[in-house]
Amino acid sequence: MSEAPRDAAAAFARYERIRARLPAATFAEAPEVAPDLGAVAGRWDGFVLDAFGVLNVGESPIPGAVARMAALRRTGRRLIVLTNAASYPHAAAVAKFRRMGFDFAPEEVVSSRDVAAMHLAVIAPGAVWAALAAEGDRFEDLPTEVVSAIDQPEAFEHADGFLFLSTARWTPALQARLAEALRRRPRPLVVANPDLVAPREGGLSVEPGFFAHDLIDAGLAPEVHWFGKPYASAFAVAAARAGLQTGRLAMVGDTLHTDVLGGRAAGMGAVLVTGHGILKGRDPLPFIAASGIVPDVMVPTT
Repeated sequence: MSEAPRDAAAAFARYERIRARLPAATFAEAPEVAPDLGAVAGRWDGFVLDAFGVLNVGESPIPGAVARMAALRRTGRRLIVLTNAASYPHAAAVAKFRRMGFDFAPEEVVSSRDVAAMHLAVIAPGAVWAALAAEGDRFEDLPTEVVSAIDQPEAFEHADGFLFLSTARWTPALQARLAEALRRRPRPLVVANPDLVAPREGGLSVEPGFFAHDLIDAGLAPEVHWFGKPYASAFAVAAARAGLQTGRLAMVGDTLHTDVLGGRAAGMGAVLVTGHGILKGRDPLPFIAASGIVPDVMVPTT
């Protein structure tokens, strides 16, 4: 298994190594720089908002983010949260934002888990899925039979496919067990969080996308289905919820390879927030130049 990235530079390098697996997009020549999202609100009719690094860091709201959302609503802007956090059923995800002070309605919150749930029955009709999930995760929101592979290890052998939701309990031993299960009997792997890392209060956490790409690198995952940013299906759901054409929306996020790349690939504008997420404390311009992933606007905070 490759070494997990623990800072922005290492995460950037890993994203660049798997760049061919990500969508293609076109970009502006150079980003506009603005003090906050409110300064550029007039450019778009709505915003698709990442959570980590834009609205919150871990369980804490970013200072000013609640007020900024209220101000955007007063101008008539449509707001949709699009998060790759797949550990929570939909109701729990909405409740989390409410606890932090945001007023998002249930239909305004889209998680990669929600998007994956829309596709499971198409990928493998009638399948039993082995979930790689957080402790206590329940699966009533998923429209097929799902069991926890960590709590019921026999699922590694008997399930028809794997659903990667969370790394909260993931270990090198479990990664090795998943690799061996796929080696013995290849099956679909659905990754409901394509992120390699996510910003938390104490640093970066390693997310399901990191482990899935390791399996692909080892030739052990011939059928992988990605749901969440930067992939098109997530942005299509967000645009439909907003009721706007993609060109009238901007994706607001802290990550070049998921938020900016995914938003531009979907035909949206892209706003990079630099002060709270993965690029906090770093000059974003060298990363932009090295990748060629250019946001339309850079702001230090939402």
